[in-house]
Parts: sequence; C-alpha cells; structure tokens
Amino acid sequence: MRPSLTIVIPSHNRADLLRRCLASVLQHAPLDTEILVVDDASPNHSVSQTANAFAGVHVLRLARRCGFCAAVNAGIYAARHPIVELLNDDTEVSAGWAEAALAHFADSRIAAVAPLVLRGAPGMGPPLIDSAGDRYFLGGIAGKRGHGQPLAAGYLQGGEVFGVSASSAFYRRQALLDVGAFPEEFGAYFEDVDVSFRLHWAGHRLVYEPASRVWHRVSASHGRPTRRLLEQQSRNEERVFWRNLPNGDLLRALPWHAVVLAAKAYRRWQAGELVPFLLGRLRAWGEMPHIRRHRRWLRQWHTDANAMAWGVEPRFWGQRECAEAHGEPWPSPQHVPSASRATL
Repeated sequence: MRPSLTIVIPSHNRADLLRRCLASVLQHAPLDTEILVVDDASPNHSVSQTANAFAGVHVLRLARRCGFCAAVNAGIYAARHPIVELLNDDTEVSAGWAEAALAHFADSRIAAVAPLVLRGAPGMGPPLIDSAGDRYFLGGIAGKRGHGQPLAAGYLQGGEVFGVSASSAFYRRQALLDVGAFPEEFGAYFEDVDVSFRLHWAGHRLVYEPASRVWHRVSASHGRPTRRLLEQQSRNEERVFWRNLPNGDLLRALPWHAVVLAAKAYRRWQAGELVPFLLGRLRAWGEMPHIRRHRRWLRQWHTDANAMAWGVEPRFWGQRECAEAHGEPWPSPQHVPSASRATL
C-alpha cells in the first residue's frame, strides 16, 4: 500500500514562483496528499495570500523570518503523513513523480529518496540535470550528481546514493525526527548534506529514483552572493566535515581537506571573496566544543562507522562525471573502495 504524503513548501517572498509550483503540485499529486506552505514571514503576507488562493492548500505562517531550516522543520513537525517531500518554491513537478518515489518506502530501510531534478521548466528544450542525488568527497566537498550535464543513460538508472537534495527530496518523517531534523543553526546551505550524514549514522539507506522528475528554475534561486552569505556557506561546509565523518575516516581525510581548503582559498582570493571564506572557516573551528558533543551523540548508533559504506567518495569526481553520464555504472555505496588516491 502506498504511504500518504505531505508536501512542505517553504517560501519567503516569491509569490510568482510559488504560484507555478502549487499549480503543478495540485495537477499531479496523489489525491490524499497534504500540501503545506510554510510562509517564512513574507512581507504583506504575500506567500499566505498566494497559497490561500489554491483550494486544499494549508498555510503555516511564521511570526518572524527564520530561514530555510527552521521553516522546513516547522512543516515537518506539522505534517500529518508518514512521508514528507520538501519542495523549493521555484520547482515544478511532473506526472507520476510522487508515486515513483513513494514506492521505495515499502522498504523500511529506506529513509529518503532523491528525484531526478532537471534545470529550467518543462518544454524548454533538451533537459540538463540539476541533481541526480548528492555526493560527498572525503576531503570535504559536497556536490550534485550530474549537475549541468545532459540527461544521458547513466542517470536513468536508480540506485543508492550518498545524499538527497532538500530542494525536492522525499523523507520518512519519523527517521528525520529521530536524527534531529534539519540543523536550524545552519540557516541554509549544506543542511541537507548534514541530514544525509545523520541518516546514514542511524543505519538508513538513501536512494535515487529517475522516474520521479522535478523541474527547478535554478536561475530564480541565485543572485549575487553577499559577504554574509559567503561566510555562512563557508561556515556550514566546514561544519559538515568536522561534525559527521567517523573518526577513522576523519583522520584519513585531513591531508585531503588541507588541499581542498588551500584550493578553495585560492579561488576565493581570485574572486575577491577570501575574507568571508576565511571568517566562515574560523567560526566553524570556534564551534569545536559543540562539534565534539555532536560527534559523541552520533556514536549512539555506530562506534565503528565507515563513511565509504555510505557512498562518501575517496576520489574526487571531476574526472569520473563524464563516464557516469554516458552509461558506465556508478558504484553503489557498499561497493565503493575503502581507499583510493584522489585527484583535485
């Protein structure tokens, strides 16, 4: 029997995009789906007014702007159904997207499903991939599988992945609650990578389903980043590395992490963005007492965890992406080799 679904759509101030998103959801969602828009304190209640114009859509308005993580957590706590999908307000769904993903939850080991996310809008020409699940390099780099590539045979095969993107992922609600939901101190950026790690620590599996398709108007999500945003991104990326890698993997990762930091610092210096990059890293390092407590909490599930079994990649994927896109099999998490030389 297919489990019931709650769709949580956080939104702050993009009523035009939200309108398109809701229209597609109402057209294609299963009949018993709960649709919940979380209004993250939009000016003039614009998000609430837009959502209330659609019959059957529920609205939860926050009294003050809290950011992505707090908004989606409010929706997750309020959800009535056992499966929750998070949808960005700049996405549109396609026919059968929910049914294809929900079928995986018949397996109690699966806690999250990543749909195939395509860039742009339906009918805009040959599709490019935004994400086909998330990936993580041992040295501390998170990325989207297939990002920016044409939709080719390699990404039409489902399977286990390291992580799922919170722009459109399906989650088992209780599994999310058990691992602490989304980290509200992150605000936004890399929060879904942190959640994916915690789901692995708790013994769950995460999968990618290409028959579940979501369109993402990527350009609508990005403006020129401010110094504050760059610092936040840098801080969260560093937090993820230190919070989540098992002890043995963390020791092996440190030399590569030093290389990653040096390479990123050089690129930020070239772009005139070195100061917020460095401030973000320093602020993350200043949280080490809290990070150590978090790591002890994670060990309630595992004392001998192995990140390679979760799909964390010991080699950087830059030279592998094209092969995967053209149909060469990509390793499932349990078959990723335990040691390999990375190339950056």
